[in-house]
Amino acid sequence: MHERNQRVQADLDKAGITGEITIFTEHLPTAADAAAHLGIETGAIANSLIFRLDGEPVLIMTSGAHRVDTGFVEEQTGGKISRANADVVKAATGQVIGGVAPAGHSKPIRTFIDRALAAYPMLWAAAGTADSMFPLTYAELLRLTGGEEIDVER
Repeated sequence: MHERNQRVQADLDKAGITGEITIFTEHLPTAADAAAHLGIETGAIANSLIFRLDGEPVLIMTSGAHRVDTGFVEEQTGGKISRANADVVKAATGQVIGGVAPAGHSKPIRTFIDRALAAYPMLWAAAGTADSMFPLTYAELLRLTGGEEIDVER
């Protein structure tokens, strides 16, 4: 496993989450591709997206079936939201776009969790690299990240 996968696994172990990291040999660039490969609904893919909230990096975990409505998120958080570039993503998480996990970051990051993810009994999230994912429940995602629940779409 890659060093980034190992950091994610260490955080999973610390949180008591037993889902194992899977390394894929197939290229799965989108939530829809990952869902099709896993035989699950696209909405059960927990996408990890880095934004800036009033200039500070934040992680928004959203359902693969959703797009983040930044104006709606701004209403809920009371701040200004903008998409982070690759350099900000790497600096904030130690991971790269396409592989950002909800854990294993180089430093703590404020996290928001899309309530729509609660509709799925099992979620799959990236595990620190673009070719890796792991399963967990919504409750485990909340516990792992200490995330704040929000709606990302109206």
